[in-house]
Amino acid sequence: MAKTPDSSKLKKELGLFDVYALATGSTLAGGFFLLPGIAAASVGSALPFAYLIAALFLLPGLFAKAELATAMPRSGGVYFFLDRSMGPLWGTMSGFGTWFSLILKTSFALIGVGAYLGLFFPNLQIKTVAVGLAVIFGVINLLGAKKTGTAQGVLVIGLLLLLAWFSGLGLFNIEASHFSELLATPSGSLISTAGLVIVSYMGLTKVASVAGEVKNPERNLPLGMFLAYITAIVVYMIGTTVMVGVVGVEALSLNGGDLTPVATTADLLVGNWGKILMTIAAVLAFLSVGNSGILSASRYPMAMSRDRLLPDFMSRLTKKTSAPWVSVLVTTAIVVLFVTVLNPLKIAKLASSFQLLMFTMSTIAVIVMREARLDSYDPGFKSPFYPWLQIVGIIASLWLIFQMGYLSVAFTVGMLWFGALWYRYYASSRIERSGAIFNIFERLGRSSSTDLDRELRTILKEKGLRTDDPFDEIIARSFVMDLDLSTTFEDVVEQASSRLSHRIPLTSHNIARKFLEGTRVGATPVTKGVALPHLSLEGLLNPEMVIVRAKSGVRLLAPDLELSPDTPESTVHAIFFLISPKEDPGQHLRILAQIARRVDSPEFRLEWDSASDEAELKEVLLKEEHFLYLTIRAHSGTSELLGKTLKEMKLPSGNLIAVIRRGDQNIIPTGDTLLTEGDRLTILGDPVFLKVTKAKYSTASNK
Repeated sequence: MAKTPDSSKLKKELGLFDVYALATGSTLAGGFFLLPGIAAASVGSALPFAYLIAALFLLPGLFAKAELATAMPRSGGVYFFLDRSMGPLWGTMSGFGTWFSLILKTSFALIGVGAYLGLFFPNLQIKTVAVGLAVIFGVINLLGAKKTGTAQGVLVIGLLLLLAWFSGLGLFNIEASHFSELLATPSGSLISTAGLVIVSYMGLTKVASVAGEVKNPERNLPLGMFLAYITAIVVYMIGTTVMVGVVGVEALSLNGGDLTPVATTADLLVGNWGKILMTIAAVLAFLSVGNSGILSASRYPMAMSRDRLLPDFMSRLTKKTSAPWVSVLVTTAIVVLFVTVLNPLKIAKLASSFQLLMFTMSTIAVIVMREARLDSYDPGFKSPFYPWLQIVGIIASLWLIFQMGYLSVAFTVGMLWFGALWYRYYASSRIERSGAIFNIFERLGRSSSTDLDRELRTILKEKGLRTDDPFDEIIARSFVMDLDLSTTFEDVVEQASSRLSHRIPLTSHNIARKFLEGTRVGATPVTKGVALPHLSLEGLLNPEMVIVRAKSGVRLLAPDLELSPDTPESTVHAIFFLISPKEDPGQHLRILAQIARRVDSPEFRLEWDSASDEAELKEVLLKEEHFLYLTIRAHSGTSELLGKTLKEMKLPSGNLIAVIRRGDQNIIPTGDTLLTEGDRLTILGDPVFLKVTKAKYSTASNK
């Protein structure tokens, strides 16, 4: 099996604003500064509605990419999604096609700078400028994703400020007579023009290709993409309304379409200085596309190299910035070649059809991943209205591809054919990977892919918990068994099951049987002296756990250990029995992954062995400042709580008492629970509140 891509070597440096800036900057360029004049020649004063319809056509694909990116935040974007869902053949075809499509789009943007600069410098060598800009952005990308994101943020802020000025001023100078024939536009022309301008939104999902470098991807990726989507719709709708309302359809569509419509509009609004100002905006827009384009495009060969679809050297990273320097250099070199030899202004339009196909395939990938029914497929964002929205999106996207003409279809088929040949003669013998679609085949009685499930579990471990996962609460109320004497695994299972039976509607015998069966078939992960027996049960309200420390060790027989396949027998010193509701398999796996993350830390074993009591054993797992233990004692700082109910403590919102230890019993508290001598409270909440509470009640007896 090919090595799992090690995304941890890529620094997670991109925050929400970086995602938003990359997506927005990749979108507001040719679609705003070049296409409106060309589109107006076909659709007239209904131009804003063509942009709105195009945005609606794009929505299913946008939802799909957001879902896939939060489930599999890996660099490589649509290549990685299709490879893992449909298999490496589709991954190879999509990887090459998207890489070259993005390169063409980037070349188109750099050449587009000349269309506006040519208004003031008619003798300027446009291709020389484009080559120079490509080299500059290549160097910026070598400095790492954060530097690229910072540069992108500056460009986007400047661009949006100029567009806000343009739109605000233009709205007060619109002539209503320019929209007199709005309702006369044929619906066929409106739809076909929407197919033309849909390329204006294609940059929204470029950021998915750098998902492996995004902090908190489950929040920042979809939120950044949808904020950029809303921004693009607002800018396109208002901006094109201003262009039509100020300039008029006749002037916009003259000679097949004005190639500098924004500058023309600004010139009419305020004169030459407005023309200069919006030329600056156009240059910023095209520069932002060029910058983000090289960043996004370079991640495709890197990801394909890691999966052995391209030579290994393509995935080499710089030591200081963790930038894929070979991929960046190769991508930049191809951009330079394209702007020098080809005419990207024409060819880039062909690339849009391939990207539209990738939107279609991403939507299909969502269906494949869901129907594969892998518990480890756990997206932070889910596409709504499944599967009807996805079916509509697939049909609409394929229809639009054919609306773009035979040449666009030929380019798309050609890129797929090239990718298929590369896979057949270079890559197929180098990999043993399959996609999630084989798990659908398994349901039909054929083969399945277990490698993908392992990889998705690794991704879950890297992503960590979600904000609403009750991990701290589960640990706080868990049972603890601290065993001094040597014993058998079966005896430990019986004791743990006896405790769990007090909270779970199953007998101790049945719980034990299920745990032992899972261990015998190899379903118990074991690593570094730690075992994680786990079950999912229907109808369970909350996850429950038993924590076991076996000082003398427990010998665990496991024929096919999930996390340590090299060792057929293991002696473990820590066992975590977890039972979760079957209705939420993703949360179950995230809890297991969080425990595994803690176990993998170098200090875990020392802290585990040196823990003096139950509270400290739990603290080893939590390793956070979000919990506090208080013991109620007379003649101590907590004496004022004796005889009071929990609701009389008046905890701030968001803080709670998760469990009360009374003697050898754990009590799940309510507001009416009365506090008595010796009660040990586990409080979860805000670190600031807990610090104040600890200072208020802390005495030697509460330590």
